[in-house]
Amino acid sequence: MRFFERKRRQPPAIIIVSLIDILIVLLIFMMVTTTFKRHPAVRLTLPESSQPREGASEASLIVTVANEPPFFFLGEQRITLDALRAELAARVAREPDLALSIRGDTTATWGHIVEVMDAAKAARVKSISAQVKTPGGN
Repeated sequence: MRFFERKRRQPPAIIIVSLIDILIVLLIFMMVTTTFKRHPAVRLTLPESSQPREGASEASLIVTVANEPPFFFLGEQRITLDALRAELAARVAREPDLALSIRGDTTATWGHIVEVMDAAKAARVKSISAQVKTPGGN
């Protein structure tokens, strides 16, 4: 037994334009009030040392990293990264106290320098240093 009749209601109409306006206002509010954290940028330049350069030991090996291909030089000889890894492993096997000195071009990519450092660590080179430019010197 029904005492009253139910009327079928129409679903409420959602006005999208108003919602978009509100969303844009909220977005602008969030953009204006949010503080952005600045991450410090790393600027790499080759350091200059005021100390005189120490003489390289006899067991020292110099690897030069250039900006353009070929990227790696062992002494004056061009070398690939794989050949450099093999050469470092062979030299460490002959001379366990081998010291490696990395000389980078001023525009050399930091990634290539890290690749040389990783190759030296894999070959178990005990001493890795970087050559720097001294004022008035090389």
